[in-house]
Amino acid sequence: MNAITTFDSTRESLLDMLRSIRKGETQLPDFQRGWIWDDEHIKSLLASVSLSYPIGTVMMLQTGSEDVHLKPHLVEGVFWDDPPEPERLILDGQQRLTSFLQAIYADRPVDTRDARGAHIRRWYYIDIAQAMNSDGDREEAIKSLPEDRRIINFRREVIADYSTPEKEYEAGLFPLSQVFDDTEWRWGYEKFWDYDKEKAKLFGEFEKELIERFKQYQVPLILMRKETPKEAVCQIFEKVNTGGVSLTVFELLTATYAADNFRLRDNWTERKRHFKEQKEQKVLARVESTDFLQTITLLTTYARRHQSIANGISIDNAPGISCKKKEILRLSLDDYKTWADRAAKGFEKAARFLHSQKIFAARDIPYQTQLVPFAAILAVLEDRADSDGVKAKLARWYWCGILGELYGGAIETRFAKDLPEVVEWVSDDTEPSTVSDANFVPERLHTLRNRNSAAYKGLHALLLRDGCQDFRTGDNIDEQLYFEDAIDIHHIFPQHWCGNNGIDMKLCGCIVNKTPLSAKTNRIISGNAPSTYLPHVQKRSGYDDNRMVEILQSHVIEPKSLQSDDFGSFFKSREKALLDRIEKAMGKHVARVTTSQDFDIPEEELEAEE
Repeated sequence: MNAITTFDSTRESLLDMLRSIRKGETQLPDFQRGWIWDDEHIKSLLASVSLSYPIGTVMMLQTGSEDVHLKPHLVEGVFWDDPPEPERLILDGQQRLTSFLQAIYADRPVDTRDARGAHIRRWYYIDIAQAMNSDGDREEAIKSLPEDRRIINFRREVIADYSTPEKEYEAGLFPLSQVFDDTEWRWGYEKFWDYDKEKAKLFGEFEKELIERFKQYQVPLILMRKETPKEAVCQIFEKVNTGGVSLTVFELLTATYAADNFRLRDNWTERKRHFKEQKEQKVLARVESTDFLQTITLLTTYARRHQSIANGISIDNAPGISCKKKEILRLSLDDYKTWADRAAKGFEKAARFLHSQKIFAARDIPYQTQLVPFAAILAVLEDRADSDGVKAKLARWYWCGILGELYGGAIETRFAKDLPEVVEWVSDDTEPSTVSDANFVPERLHTLRNRNSAAYKGLHALLLRDGCQDFRTGDNIDEQLYFEDAIDIHHIFPQHWCGNNGIDMKLCGCIVNKTPLSAKTNRIISGNAPSTYLPHVQKRSGYDDNRMVEILQSHVIEPKSLQSDDFGSFFKSREKALLDRIEKAMGKHVARVTTSQDFDIPEEELEAEE
């Protein structure tokens, strides 16, 4: 039995490959953007071929697939008024092949960039004598000349001129644009030197040792067959791509939709711009195109499943709900157009929800990934999501996901459960898996040390949501205060004080000893003991002892323990109070089996958090 494979591995001459490109038989898919190799890269590439060194494998895809229908475009430097349909598309090797095409197979200067990134136009030559010197550096023998082939100094004086064939012959500079058809140049060269035997011998050796290397150079080629499924194209490209644009599902769909004259990239750019312009949608700043496509895929497969069941197909046989890569790549343009607006509204409603939970910035979102199913849920619920009872259920689902830390691993399967289960939960009392699966272990409070943890950011948001007030101003922290006063998570017992007083730094650095405070308040606190900084804060702010107590209690801090610098009592009471907040947010009991005094943090957990 023959082995089943989706590709052929072969070799093709560089000349044949460039011919195919110039004829339009080989083109680029729409997701491949303009080439960007600079002058030095091109010279190095030309030197490698002149020495028969490997330059890497090129990967192409046969056209004509029913599954993978990509809009093609010509390689830069190829011009057709009515381009032919390509036989294959370049997936990996665009930079190298475009460099070769322009430098050695086109009678025009190469558009490239210098070391500073400035646009330049260059012709590429090789110094015959230098190239034939066994002790010479081949890259140094490759010469890059300006568009007019004249070299000038800083006074704008011409110090070298190679602008005519005769001047090329005299300097012994061979134009690499003629490497595949050097006969005419050789005749002119020999005639210029009056058929000098030594010159003719030198060029003969140069032709044999160098020009023939270009003519005979074989490029390793992986040709993916047209039967290759779309998801395989994407996966293989991700593994082998060595430069240019990374092929995401978004890029592949961009090329697919372009075949139907729909510009997906422009559509997404406009939606992203709209997200950024809305005041309360700063939280959406990190939503990416793939997130948006995942939400649309959830909605598409959800609708498809419901329609199948409505048409009499059994629940067990109805198509499933999914947003895995394979399913995203199956999105038709009609699917996208059907659900894109509703998906966008879902993200906008999610942004408003996050604001209601006092999450104002994208960096404070505990799980960016959780926005994908959330937007889909809100898109399906539409106005039903605005009622008080539904909002309470959505909040519980959201916080269970965060505090249960359920969105940090392989999450597409959970997304597929979230959408139908949460929507159904709105109408009945069957808890979704995210709610029933969620569990918070009290010991986890001791290992929440920085923003790498979703639960860490979640507790920060919970304290803001539940009305904690800044120590200095006494204000509830809303969006304006959050940004104007640079609210962040700061130590209550400062690290400096803890270090000087023998406090376990693992406990000092965990979330139990941190709370949202403004940058100004944190500067006042500095490294002082609470008994020192509290009176100072109170005096500067002009409020009485009762008001100080209210402000501390808004952070679930027991005032007496703070005022007396009793870290142990403070930690124990705040640990309990935070667990109370967690229980309330999750709507379920948290088993409390340890104390802050007997819990030791494993070093591997500490390192993972840091």
